[in-house]
Amino acid sequence: MGGGRAGRAPRRGPACLWVTLALAWGARAALAAEGPGAAAPGGPPEEEETAVPAEPCGAEGWAQDAVPPGAAFVAAASYRGPGNNDTRSNKVLPILLWWSGSLFPHFPGDTERIDCPRGSCLVTRSRRVARHRRTKALIFYGTDFRAYEAPLPRLTHQTWALFHEESPMNNYVLSHSPGIQLFNYTATFRRESDYPLTLQWLPGVGYLRGPALPLAEKDAWRRQGYAPVLYMQSHCDVPSDRDRYVRELMKYIQVDSYGKCLHNRELPSERLRDTSTATTEDSEFMTFIARYKFHLALENAICDDYMTEKLWRPMHLGAVPVYRGSPAVRDWMPNNLSIILIDDFESPQELAKYLDFLDKNGEEYLKYLEYKNHGGIKNQFLLESLERREWGVNDMTLPNYLNGFECFICDRENTRVKEEQEHRKSRGKIPAPRPRIAQFKHMGCPMPTPGFGNVEDLSGGDSWKEMWLQDYWQSLDQGEALTAMIHRNETHQGRFWDYMHEIFLKRTRQH
Repeated sequence: MGGGRAGRAPRRGPACLWVTLALAWGARAALAAEGPGAAAPGGPPEEEETAVPAEPCGAEGWAQDAVPPGAAFVAAASYRGPGNNDTRSNKVLPILLWWSGSLFPHFPGDTERIDCPRGSCLVTRSRRVARHRRTKALIFYGTDFRAYEAPLPRLTHQTWALFHEESPMNNYVLSHSPGIQLFNYTATFRRESDYPLTLQWLPGVGYLRGPALPLAEKDAWRRQGYAPVLYMQSHCDVPSDRDRYVRELMKYIQVDSYGKCLHNRELPSERLRDTSTATTEDSEFMTFIARYKFHLALENAICDDYMTEKLWRPMHLGAVPVYRGSPAVRDWMPNNLSIILIDDFESPQELAKYLDFLDKNGEEYLKYLEYKNHGGIKNQFLLESLERREWGVNDMTLPNYLNGFECFICDRENTRVKEEQEHRKSRGKIPAPRPRIAQFKHMGCPMPTPGFGNVEDLSGGDSWKEMWLQDYWQSLDQGEALTAMIHRNETHQGRFWDYMHEIFLKRTRQH
């Protein structure tokens, strides 16, 4: 997580990909007026083939670090992109720097040329070019982004771009305006982001149409003493506080819980107990959980469009999801009756009554699986979104979303360079390119709330309350601190905690 408690290790899901991209240009006055992602007219002068490191905005005495010669950027690309007619030499192409170098989606080298629809770029994970005049964008991965480690000063000719497909819990600093507005381009799970990753866990329409086990087999499973409801989580302390809700639900209906959280039943074999089996679509494991009528699908954090395999996997298997997660989840469902939303019920007791009703009335239960029938997927928004998606999920015929976002940034940086050139040549008659600044809706997520009950009713020593509410609000302070450092052209990361202390004192004086 980029925000929250200092020093806490980042959380990564088993299938995560890591990337964050950063983008900013503009004068100091524009930063102060528009926020840290703002840009000023004009931009940097045209690059020479032997570029010199850019000057930080307003800073003096910066050591002129050596820049690798152009020959260092000549490499055979493992992913070239869809292709174009760009004949420029590698020595003059814009450079994109993956600040989160371990996510560099190329091999075997540190630098590659990519050929995207609007032009080519060099992409690299070598931080030696961080101050190079041709380095137009820094690419960050949200989970690894730390406000107190951000590269300072923020150079006037560079943009920042964010890739963050994981849970908001991994970095609550990005859920606040001061955090997300540090970036100019975004690829997040939110549909409003520049390069949406909303359906990252849904391979395609065919995945939803996978057959469900016959109802007779599910009823036979029930007669063997198994519960109607499955719960399987081993990550127990999360912002959505899902265990608190499930614990209350268990008072009113039988729930089989196989994970470490609220564990009350053992999986039938040692192999199924293996975590690596449970986190993949292992056929034996999938067959086992498909026997359940209902699957408690509670995301680890609540945010619009944050939907994971917890939702899509049980839909694939025909175990009706009992869901809490994205408040906008209905927008993406195959039809109007395919999942059961926890928040539609006044209490866990009311939800239990409804699940018991469906358990005992097969005809009503099967209505939740009608989307698997021919023509059962009615949602045109879902179908069109899958059709428009440029990247693939487990599809080697399509680029992955890391390479896709990389080309998205390359194209926009080439466009920006061209517009800046035209602006200079016209002596101001042609407007300078307008800055892009990420908006709150590109990532913004609400404050965590208890899984059951009201926060006012929780004891002062409640571990969830102490961890996640503190983390959420401290993340706001971290975003504001980094914003202030950029506004003041701060060059020393070590002063971050001084800025945090300044914000703390200002807030306490106001209260």
